[in-house]
Amino acid sequence: MDLSHTIEPKSDQLNADDLMTGSRIITITDVKLNDGDQPVSVRFEGDNNKPYKPCKSMRRVMISLWGKHAQDWIGQSVELYRDPDVKFGGQAVGGIRISRATGIDKPARLLLTVTRARRAPYEIKPLDIKVKKPATTDEKTSVYPQDEFDADFERMKSAIESGKRTPERIIEHLEKTAPLTDAQKKALFDLVAESNDDEVIY
Repeated sequence: MDLSHTIEPKSDQLNADDLMTGSRIITITDVKLNDGDQPVSVRFEGDNNKPYKPCKSMRRVMISLWGKHAQDWIGQSVELYRDPDVKFGGQAVGGIRISRATGIDKPARLLLTVTRARRAPYEIKPLDIKVKKPATTDEKTSVYPQDEFDADFERMKSAIESGKRTPERIIEHLEKTAPLTDAQKKALFDLVAESNDDEVIY
């Protein structure tokens, strides 16, 4: 029985304590700006409405790896881990750090601020998984969704068989949303053939 979920902190964001049982690889799906001390929310697959809000040091890492434009972060992945030595108010409370990332083919080394008077080297290793680039608008609507076509098929069949609509008219209407596949068009035209076969000739 996995009991790790019983120690998850109640919060509106991913916390260091969420990683007490081990590191986690996340794939970024969206990036939003916020007000306040944590200006960036990184949404990721399976975040359960608890986005990762990187600290300034980790934001510097991500900008160094992928650039300053949020859309270039989407589809990238990072491995997050809990660093118990991260301090707040002079006490070690733990914080989230990045150990590996996609978008690089060799280790990236940066100098990050540790205190106001000191900077320290920080290394991010390559994460060898395929980058998931978001679909463009054209890709999202490249063909008419098959599940929607199937859900409306009986209604379209009834309209064709009753003579209220022709396959051409239905295709024209549906393709205002997205192009139909050849198989979808054939299914509509086959209804005309079936209707003709049912005719009784005296």
